[in-house]
Amino acid sequence: MNEEIYDRYRQAGEIAKKARTQGLSLIKEKTLLLSVVTEIEDMILTAGAGIAFPVNISINHVAAHYSPHHADTTMFKKGDVVKLDVGAHVDGYIADTAETIEIGTTHYTPMITAVNKALDNAITEMRADISLTTIGKTVETTLNNLGYKPIENLTGHSLQKYELHAGLSVPNVADRFNRGKPQIDDVIAIEPFATNGAGRVISSEGSNIYLCTSSLSQKLVRDTHIRTIYQRFKKEFHSLPFAQRWAEKITSNSAFTLRKMTFLGLLKHYPQLIEANKGIVTQKEHTVIITEQGCEVIT
Repeated sequence: MNEEIYDRYRQAGEIAKKARTQGLSLIKEKTLLLSVVTEIEDMILTAGAGIAFPVNISINHVAAHYSPHHADTTMFKKGDVVKLDVGAHVDGYIADTAETIEIGTTHYTPMITAVNKALDNAITEMRADISLTTIGKTVETTLNNLGYKPIENLTGHSLQKYELHAGLSVPNVADRFNRGKPQIDDVIAIEPFATNGAGRVISSEGSNIYLCTSSLSQKLVRDTHIRTIYQRFKKEFHSLPFAQRWAEKITSNSAFTLRKMTFLGLLKHYPQLIEANKGIVTQKEHTVIITEQGCEVIT
């Protein structure tokens, strides 16, 4: 990795870290989810970075993939266990980070502490050429010893320029089928999830988060308006996920347009991922760069 790319990752990591930290301070009872994500995303842009994906706010049994729509009136409630997942990029070089907070109560403090410990232990072990199933075993053992289950079908991931999931998966269990081994200069997001439920997630309703798919489908679409909007999405969001509320600024009646584009295969609409037994879920995530000494945390 040359110095210029390294500096961009470091800059993205610092901006994502600040946005996560300041964002957590905004999460309070009777505050709109929409106001929190908007302020966090504005922080990232004001700092000179791009938004790598819509700010995710996943509450209680929702493990991942929820971002409010443009007219969302949902408010945080006392006792909510909130996962805040934030991503920033500088010229496409991404940093991804997440943390869990409980609003006004301390019922799930041990589960938050457990997932934080699992991440710390994984980072301590992460290095070039380590089998990623070993990292998964460390996460699993840490959480089991503290009385919780990992989410077996959620993983961390490698990152590349404008690519949020770049090939390597970092399991949260001892996955003997995972043959991945990171190399020096690889950029990896490590993200354990802990639960008191079944230990796996299932797909639920929509998340308000979309991704442009291959342009092959676009060539078969006769509707010139849809093709034009698709090209605007590609130009604006590249190969990164985007929010319905961002699309609303590009096209009126975005909900209908996004549904149609998803049906035509131009977009992927991410489902919310919920704990299979409606267990509470906690998460902690850092992005690291693999070095000769081990790894460097940039978030």
